[in-house]
Amino acid sequence: MGIKLTKNEQKKQKDALKQFQRYLPTLQLKQQQLQAVIRECEAEIKRLKAEQEKARGALSSWIAVYGENGNFPEEKSISHLAVVDRIEKDRGNIAGVSVPVFRELVFKEIAYDLDEYPLWVDKAVIALRDIAKYDALVKTEEEKISLLSAELRTTTQRVNLFEKVKIPEAKENIRVIGIYLQDQQTAAVVRGKISKKKLERAG
Repeated sequence: MGIKLTKNEQKKQKDALKQFQRYLPTLQLKQQQLQAVIRECEAEIKRLKAEQEKARGALSSWIAVYGENGNFPEEKSISHLAVVDRIEKDRGNIAGVSVPVFRELVFKEIAYDLDEYPLWVDKAVIALRDIAKYDALVKTEEEKISLLSAELRTTTQRVNLFEKVKIPEAKENIRVIGIYLQDQQTAAVVRGKISKKKLERAG
């Protein structure tokens, strides 16, 4: 077992037990918080993808009509007018974990001649940018889930360690030391009585 059967060790084990029992609720609360936020992120991804599909559906009929016109070469595709330059993010903190927070999607400035495109090209570019923004938002949420899931795994391991190993181990150590010390005390009392009787006989 590797423990000393002494009063000092018993105190040490009791102090350790108190510490484990004090930290465990904090870890469990963090575990629950992480699980809840991950579920929220997953729900948000589902919502964003549904919104994106709706936006894509509204645009698809226009794009189809435009794409069927053989007079427009591939390089004039409307999709070339909405090109992402970068995703700008801030940092947030969830349960002690640094996570990305979407701020803005920046597009490359692309000039185009209105005479070369259908009348609704400006609306189409705005719609394409909205669709691309959904991708960036989903990507940010997925990155957040990845970071939170890693922290959740670590926290769950700690909760399991405290619940299933450290706390039961400390309780068992306290019990074993307690029995040993009680036995020692009983033995000392018995020895004392025997010595007393011997002295009485000798006297």
